[in-house]
Amino acid sequence: MTESLAAVVLGLVEGVTEFLPVSSTGHLILVGHLIGFTGEKADSFDIIIQLGAILAVVCLYWQRFWWLVSPKPLHAFSGLRGLWMLFLTSLPAGIVGLLARKTIKAHLFGPTSVALALAVGALMIFWVERRKVRDRFYTLDEMTPGLALGIGCFQCLSLWPGFSRSAATIMGGMLLGAKRGLAAEYSFIAAVPLMFAATLYDFYKSADLFSADDLGVLAIGFVVSFVAALAAVKGFIVLVKRVSLRPFAWYRLVLAGAVFLFWPK
Repeated sequence: MTESLAAVVLGLVEGVTEFLPVSSTGHLILVGHLIGFTGEKADSFDIIIQLGAILAVVCLYWQRFWWLVSPKPLHAFSGLRGLWMLFLTSLPAGIVGLLARKTIKAHLFGPTSVALALAVGALMIFWVERRKVRDRFYTLDEMTPGLALGIGCFQCLSLWPGFSRSAATIMGGMLLGAKRGLAAEYSFIAAVPLMFAATLYDFYKSADLFSADDLGVLAIGFVVSFVAALAAVKGFIVLVKRVSLRPFAWYRLVLAGAVFLFWPK
């Protein structure tokens, strides 16, 4: 497979899975191994093309992001208060990710580790969906700093490739009293600062792995990721308000089982 075709495939995988509770990183690792796109450079490529998916969320929720810099009195999640909550959500995973970046890349970027994370995350989804937690937060404007920080702590689970940042933050929000639709919506928005920072930091640390010839491949992955994420986010936010997360948990278990059973040892 050519690098350009690999970029299309991985960009599509990234865009479709980034904001679903199935782990985009896990899927990128598995697909990368299947098509022979592996190694330190491939790992950084997977992280860098996340910028396309990030931009898709910024475009879809542009008004909310605009209100962060141009506060609206009638909207509590705006201005400095909104920025403070996003900071609180990003802080725990930002610290842990910064300290453990090398260890994570060295030991957790493999098919077996991803399959285990997929299975553990699936079991947690079933557990969260069975719990009877009373909904106390229904809209972004009802968010509190405590809720934002609590979701941020759960987001640390997503540093295990295969667990899913989306799954971690949605489950965390639900356990802390956020309605499923709000938890999903906040998961999208809260992903932007952390993913943006992580992507730029990884690119800075691994810039010497890429040359000018790689810019075209990165651009292809970026654009495909952006377009795919636009469609995925729109569809998921409608779906998650109507059904539970259980179908995604079953999918994770099937995929994890397939990796354990059929992946070459």
